Amino acid sequence: MDKEDKKSENKTAKPKAVIDKKSKAVRRTSIGGQAVLEGVMFKGARSIATAVRAPGGDITIESKYVKSAKEKNVFFRLPFIRGVVNLVSQLFQGTGIILRSAEVYGDFAEPSKADKWIADKLKINPMNLLMGFSVILGILLAVGLFVFLPNFLAGLICDNAAVIATSSLKSLWYSLIEGSIMLTVFICYILLVTLMKDVRRVFMYHGAEHKVITCYEHGLDLTVENARHMRREHSRCGTTFLFFVVSVSILVFVLINFMLEKCGLLAGQKVLDALIKLGFKLLFLPVVAGVSYELLKLLAKSDCLFVRILRAPGMALQKLTTKEPTDDMLEVSIAAFRTVMAMDEDPNLPERKFDISVPYGVARKRIEDIAKDTDEADVDWIISEAAGVNRSSVAALKALTKPQFDYATDIAKRMEDGRPLQYAMGNADFYGYKIAVNQNVLIPRPETEELVEKAIEGIKRIAEEKGRVKTLDLCTGSGAIAVTVAKKTGAEVVATDISAAAADVARANALNNGVKADIRVGDMWNAVEGEIFDVIISNPPYIPASDIASLDGKVKNFEPTVALDGGEDGLKFYREIASGLDAHLADGGALYMEFGIGQAAAIKDIFAEYQTEIFKDMEGAERIALVKRIQ
Repeated sequence: MDKEDKKSENKTAKPKAVIDKKSKAVRRTSIGGQAVLEGVMFKGARSIATAVRAPGGDITIESKYVKSAKEKNVFFRLPFIRGVVNLVSQLFQGTGIILRSAEVYGDFAEPSKADKWIADKLKINPMNLLMGFSVILGILLAVGLFVFLPNFLAGLICDNAAVIATSSLKSLWYSLIEGSIMLTVFICYILLVTLMKDVRRVFMYHGAEHKVITCYEHGLDLTVENARHMRREHSRCGTTFLFFVVSVSILVFVLINFMLEKCGLLAGQKVLDALIKLGFKLLFLPVVAGVSYELLKLLAKSDCLFVRILRAPGMALQKLTTKEPTDDMLEVSIAAFRTVMAMDEDPNLPERKFDISVPYGVARKRIEDIAKDTDEADVDWIISEAAGVNRSSVAALKALTKPQFDYATDIAKRMEDGRPLQYAMGNADFYGYKIAVNQNVLIPRPETEELVEKAIEGIKRIAEEKGRVKTLDLCTGSGAIAVTVAKKTGAEVVATDISAAAADVARANALNNGVKADIRVGDMWNAVEGEIFDVIISNPPYIPASDIASLDGKVKNFEPTVALDGGEDGLKFYREIASGLDAHLADGGALYMEFGIGQAAAIKDIFAEYQTEIFKDMEGAERIALVKRIQ
């Protein structure tokens, strides 16, 4: 591009920005806004939308429909009355929205005992209580700073300044001093809060709110580029309204002071007179709000020189309460504005809730703080379960959604007493399948997967010869073995357990995984009397009774003892299996068993009349036995 082309381009681009900034509005809108934490709220004729930039960088929006002005009671729409009504409603509405936006950036701490008690006993949402308290506290703070303090200081100065105390114009001096103090406190308050980093960011979003409204009013497309060149000040800003409130209150309070004195309503006692003045000023605050609101609306309809002069102080104060926003802040503001416009035009659009996300690091730290005895692997599994991703993908997560975070913390809370991860989650992963578990069944172990792997190989070999394979899962527990065998081989599966509660879990797992399995309750062979099977698989209790007390707390305190206790030497159930094997194992059939470390020799002795082969697990320990019936 040559120099002439560049000049031409600048002539078409730069003047547009200047014109956009200085030109008059070409369309009016009643949409008003409010900056919130990391976002902007806009309120239209019948809807409210708040857009917030979430910690992960995405924009999340919450919107709802509200009553339009025409739908409200006619009394509340009367001039001066509507100003008071709008002020009160916006106090509650605005505070609620600020608290909601704070949830997007919340610390996600555990609710306090007080919060839980309020929710459980009083049936009140603690957030609503906090909102009400915040509004009341804000009103008290405003009254204290802008009414009580000026009233007190003005009285103090007038009573102790000899020139004023003896003056015939003491009432006028009092009013002027009170008004000056009120205005000074107001400006100082704005300057002080501007020093806070978080408030400065809110003021930047305040600037974004104004720029987007102005961009729309100038008839421009709502883009970041167009909004960027708009001015930060706006005639309908709340800062200007507050300035009007202060200004009107000064005039009203001057009148009140004069009338009290002329009507002889003062008692002549300093303290009592001060209280009387304060009481009347509080009584007239709704009048101040109503007049200020009407003044704001009236002056926003014109842009003549006289009106601009009246608005000038409030517009100047907006230099303090608005800051130049970044482009991403403008994006947030545009998103909220577009949502309100769309909902005002189409009342059939759905309302939305914030997609609240919790940064991954925050979520992980919270889980670790709740379940202090968990290791890194357990935390990975908790997040994996809550987020619905593979454990290998956990580290790549940037954030959890609020429901995912709540689910993860619920799991962690169940582990506070040392409960195993799988019981806390309610399921375990076994051979790629989700197996439901509770304290009525053992948690499936990885070594049992190796047992199943061997059994599946054997079933497939027999199926090639016989076509149909009947399989028995003896001591099924959760049914993990039965479900996996049925899924992988299609074999006919019978599963038994002495525990009716365990059998219920096994049935649920068969149903959840879409397999047919005949689940029965019975003590060892009793449940299959007279039946013969091609393949029998068993993972019976094999821990010596004397060793139970020395087991890890997660095992001995939570897993069912009946599924652990293998009798005096841990081999009780293997002997029972051997005693009934001839009656239940088909010729050429196979028995696959898991056993404890150090029990291989004893297993060979128990099944000495059969062909027995011992296999090592992935850790190199002898843990799996294959017993074949010699034909």
